[in-house]
Amino acid sequence: MKAAFLPDRGVVKVSGETARDFLNGLITTDTARLEPGQGRFGALLTPQGKITIDFLITEAPPGHGGGFLIDCPKALAQALTDKLTFYRLRAKVGIENLSDRLGVLAAWDGDAALKPDLTFTDPRNPELGLRILVPAELAPKAAGLIGAELIDAKSYEAHRIAVGAPRGGLDFMYGDAFPHETNMDRLHGVDFDKGCYVGQEVVSRMQHRGTARTRTVRLVLDGPAPEPGSAVLAGDKTVGTMGSAADGHALALIRIDRAGEALKAGTPLTAGGLSIRIAEPDELRLQPKQTVA
Repeated sequence: MKAAFLPDRGVVKVSGETARDFLNGLITTDTARLEPGQGRFGALLTPQGKITIDFLITEAPPGHGGGFLIDCPKALAQALTDKLTFYRLRAKVGIENLSDRLGVLAAWDGDAALKPDLTFTDPRNPELGLRILVPAELAPKAAGLIGAELIDAKSYEAHRIAVGAPRGGLDFMYGDAFPHETNMDRLHGVDFDKGCYVGQEVVSRMQHRGTARTRTVRLVLDGPAPEPGSAVLAGDKTVGTMGSAADGHALALIRIDRAGEALKAGTPLTAGGLSIRIAEPDELRLQPKQTVA
C-alpha cells in the first residue's frame, strides 16, 4: 500500500447542534447520510450553480468532539471558513479553520492493516483509496499503522490524474465551472434527491435536461505533456482546455459534442502542437435527457 501526505489540503470543522442541517442547506451532498468513518464528496456553489470550492467531508466521532470535518484545498480553507460564517446568521454552529493543526494523508493501492480515527474511504472512486485526517508530524506514524509506504505527494497526483479525479485550480477554475463539467455527478458529489441548497436549481435543471456539453475527460499522451491551459484543437477548431498531466495521463475540459464530431470525422486532437488521445471515447457520449415526473 502507498500513502502520501498532501501539503495542499487543509481541514475546516463545522460543529454545533444544528451543524448537520446548516450544511445540508448549503452544499451539494446530503449530510443526513454522513456518519463517523464515512466520507462524502460535495461542493459549495454560487447561486448561479458554479463551484466555489469542492471538498470531501466526514463526521467526527464523539471522541474527537463530534461535528463535521471538511477536507478541502488548503489555500481556500480560510475563504471557506469565512463563507460559511457569512451564511451562519443565527444558526448554532461553530466554524473553525484547523489547517494549521490537521492535514490529509491519502492511502491507496492496497488494504489498510487497520484504520486510525478520522479515516474514511474516498467516495469519488474506490481506486482513490483512503483519506486520513492527521497532523503533518504524525503522517509517518499513521502510514506505518496502516501498513503503507510513505511516498511523495507527486505520486498521488499522478494516481489522481490516471483515475480521472479533477482538481480545482488545475483542471477547472473555481467560480467558472458547473458540477457536471467536473463530473461531480459521476463522482458521487451531487445528491439530486436531497432538499434545496445554494445553486440547486441550476444543477437540477442541467441534470434533467441533459444540457451538460463540457466534461472533464481523461487523455492518453504518447509524448510530452502539453502545458495546462493549452487549447485542445480538432484541426484548427478549439474543443477544450488542457488540465493537469503526469506519467502519460492527463485531464482536459472538453466540449464533448465537438470532440465527438471530430473523432467521427477522423480528425486528430492536439494541444500545444502535441498529439493527444481520448482515453475512453465513450466518455464523449452526451447524457440522455431526463424528464421530471
